[in-house]
This record gives sequence, C-alpha cells and structure tokens, in this order.
Amino acid sequence: MNPPSWLGHHWLEPHYLGWLLKGALLTGWLALLVCVTATTLGMLLTAALESRWRALSHAAGLWVSLHRNTPLMVQLLLWYFGVAGLLPETAMLWLNTPRSLPLPGGLTLPWPSFEFLAALVGLTLYSASFICGELQAGLRGVAAGQRQAARALGMNGWQEFRWVVLPQAWALARRPLVGQYTAVVKNTSLAMAIGVAELSYTSRQVETETLLAFQAFAVATAAYLLLVLLTQALSQRGEPAWRAPQ
Repeated sequence: MNPPSWLGHHWLEPHYLGWLLKGALLTGWLALLVCVTATTLGMLLTAALESRWRALSHAAGLWVSLHRNTPLMVQLLLWYFGVAGLLPETAMLWLNTPRSLPLPGGLTLPWPSFEFLAALVGLTLYSASFICGELQAGLRGVAAGQRQAARALGMNGWQEFRWVVLPQAWALARRPLVGQYTAVVKNTSLAMAIGVAELSYTSRQVETETLLAFQAFAVATAAYLLLVLLTQALSQRGEPAWRAPQ
C-alpha cells in the first residue's frame, strides 16, 4: 500500500521547515512588539477620550475612528509606500542599509528593516484603536456607585482609580483584550504585502519552490494556531499588580 502523498519524499525537507520556523519566529516577535506598543498607545488614547478637555477628547475620537474604519492593508501600504515617498533619499538609504547594534559581551542586535518598521507602526496604530475601545468599555462598565462609595471612604482621586475603578475595569476588559491580542497575531499575515518575511511570506516562498501547497500552508496554519494559543495562555496568566488586596 502506497503512503499518502503528504508523507515520504512528498513531505517538506528540513531546509524548508527552517524557512517556516524563521517566519514563525519573526511573526511572534512582531506580534509581541505590536501588543506592547499598541497597549501603551491604547491607554494614552483612552485617557484622552475620557479627558475633560473636549478638544483633546474629540481629536482622540477622530484618530480612533480613522484607524478603525479604514482597511489595515491600506494603512500598511500607506506607511510603506507613502512614507517612503515622503522621506528624503538619504533617509531611505540609511533605513534600507543592513546594520546592527552592538550589545555588551560582543553581541550584536540586527537593525530592523524598513519593511519591518512600517509593519510595526501600521499594526500598532490599527490595533491601538481597538484596544482603546476595550479599555474604555471596561472603565465605563464600572458602576457610578462604586466611585461614590470610594469617595465616601475618604479616598482621593488616585486611590479611587487605583483600588476601585482599575481592578473592576481590568476584569471587564481582560477577555476582550485577549481577543485583540490574538487578532494581532493573525493580522501580522498582512505584512507580507509589504515584504516582511513573516510566516505567510515564507510559506508562500516554500510553496513556490516546492509546489507542495498543502504541506507548506498546513505547517503555517499549525504554527499560527500555536502562536494564538500561546498568546492566549500568556495573556490570561497571572493577576495584575494593581489588584486590590483581599
């Protein structure tokens, strides 16, 4: 009995599996950076939206609406091709020249490519607009009576926010935020459109060279699933440092 076509000599060689592994590692690294930077920016946007300064609140609302309601692909193309057309030629030459940053112990850290930086900026701005929405919903989900009770206990504004509002807002926003982080992992696949050699890009390369489409994309699918499950596990682990003592 002949083995299935996806086994034996029809399976991917270690060389091509190495390509996919490098793509998966780059996807994970890009997703991690986007989650951190987008969460930070999302917090700042949430503070701006909740600000009593109407001009600041309206400006933040317009910024969020712009990024939420335009396709991510268009935003990535804008940051890659649009910004490249605006920057001086010397700046683009510097950005596209391979270099590394020296580290202690004789180690070096490769400088990210312009494609990677454009993807990082585009994904961060897009993801921050959705993370901001989850954080804002969490804050607004805290009952007004909780704030009044905190003031009745003599808490100042910071104590009220730290010990009463923030723990409850976090509890409300935590699961939706995990969903946004997993969306970040999947959205990194669009970075292949601007030349970032992430998992989708390398799986397409493997398929082109081997003509083993099912095998290449099956491995890529399994890798994306693993990255999403890992993201969910890390996001749901532990308690926030500001949780009120029992």
